[in-house]
Amino acid sequence: MTDPHNKVALITGAARGIGAASAAALLADGWRVVYSGRDASALQAALARAAPAAQAHGPIADRALVVTADVTNEASVAALFEATVQRFGRLDLLFNNAGLFAPKDLLEDIDFAAWKQVVDTNLSGVFLCTQHAFRVMKAQQPQGGRIINNGSISAHAPRPNSAAYTATKHAVTGLTKSASLDGRKYNIAVGQIDIGNAATDMTTAFTQGVAQADGSVKVEPVMDVSHVAQAVVYMANLPLAANVLNMTVMATNMPFVGRG
Repeated sequence: MTDPHNKVALITGAARGIGAASAAALLADGWRVVYSGRDASALQAALARAAPAAQAHGPIADRALVVTADVTNEASVAALFEATVQRFGRLDLLFNNAGLFAPKDLLEDIDFAAWKQVVDTNLSGVFLCTQHAFRVMKAQQPQGGRIINNGSISAHAPRPNSAAYTATKHAVTGLTKSASLDGRKYNIAVGQIDIGNAATDMTTAFTQGVAQADGSVKVEPVMDVSHVAQAVVYMANLPLAANVLNMTVMATNMPFVGRG
């Protein structure tokens, strides 16, 4: 089967979890996909896991690229986007997925270096990648593309002892709205997916018990990460005349809607 559309996606934090699942789903949907992250061997392993389901659209070697990059480093981000354009000629989708959980410290005990690490990754990294995507998408022909930012349920309601993480996710919402407005003149659609309790290595604690706002510790429901990946594919495949500005995908029974 031939590739149905030749569209190009770049996924940050693609080695594991939501990033790996989304990259695999896009590959299986016929996209050309750039796997980006800091761990080359983990990226290659994620691509290998995705390959069997994506072979129908052509050789994986022709449709996938692994690029090690650090989203907190401007030169590294520039090199990532340059490698993408050199290989595939354009960029149709950026999924800003790379992120860190904050240390679970009391607000008054958060180490400033730890705060900066979370801000640099979860916010400044999203800004740098968005900035470079704008530059590529406004210059290419046909002009335009789509950017999806990985937000969080924390963009709406915090967990206890999560000041750094929650602050960055609220900021990502502001950046999403601002970039959505600024991208209109270049035919760039920008949206955000807020995810609650997808089952990944980062959320294993949810099935063992996590702190609640009332001071208790409770096991929380989780959902299969594939549901997030399919939501990303849906957003990615919309025509640029339509945009999902904000989507929440959550485990149905998690403690978000309501009072506890």
